[in-house]
Amino acid sequence: MSLNLDKCIEQLQRCELLSEATIKELCEKVKELLIYESNVQQLKSPVTVVGDVHGQFYDVLEIFKIGGKCPDTNYLFLGDYVDRGYHSVETISLLTCLKLRYPSRITLLRGNHESRQVTQVYGFYGECMRKYGSANVWRHFTDMFDYLTVAALIDDVVFAVHGGLSPSVVSIDQIRVLDRFQEVPHDGALADLMWSDPDPDKDGFVQSQRGAGYTFGQDIVNKFLKVNKVEHIFRAHQLCMDGYQVLFNQRLSTVWSAPNYCYRCGNVAAVVEVSEGLERYYNTFTA
Repeated sequence: MSLNLDKCIEQLQRCELLSEATIKELCEKVKELLIYESNVQQLKSPVTVVGDVHGQFYDVLEIFKIGGKCPDTNYLFLGDYVDRGYHSVETISLLTCLKLRYPSRITLLRGNHESRQVTQVYGFYGECMRKYGSANVWRHFTDMFDYLTVAALIDDVVFAVHGGLSPSVVSIDQIRVLDRFQEVPHDGALADLMWSDPDPDKDGFVQSQRGAGYTFGQDIVNKFLKVNKVEHIFRAHQLCMDGYQVLFNQRLSTVWSAPNYCYRCGNVAAVVEVSEGLERYYNTFTA
């Protein structure tokens, strides 16, 4: 491997861009790694769970200060690495380098923003054009996004996904057989897993106001947990002013890891440290 990953990581930690050629090689190598990951990655505790970071690069560096460096800490990122923030390129470059350097220590799930369509609207495409003068870097990363895994299972009893549940998915085994190697579709199970949200006020599945996915109620969560013998669900996808929100009798946690989102929301951020005994510590921080 001609890539010097340690050097790349050091360079990125100074918020310095990698060359286009390096990013091309990086994305090719990480695709070769990701292709062997299951749609539902099996993870062991302890692990630190990170929600949306949205290109807020300096806050990502802060997460590694608070939670511990990779590879000293195991990390599970729930997606939405790009768009909105000013440093999407540096953020996804660093996380991709860390994945390649420490593949068993960091898991990257796919969020709804890890798609060609969404990134053309919310900033990542424009940032790549500005910083590199062409769409090539955007193309390398969005091709790589098609390989990112969809969900994770910690110690077989804690389920993690970017968005939420789907009327097409009763059993976790149904996620395992999905074809994930494609652009995030407009509907169906893959779309729902990345777009859906819990709703404490409405039971069942209801078409989402977001234009994709559904909202789902406590009855749906209880059934999913029972069928799959799971105790808790981690998900991201929704801004929480306190950095996290726990719903449905402590059975579902939303984690949000971008403080002062869009540099104006004034919210706190959080990561969740899951111990070997599966206890959850919500570690909050500010911008």
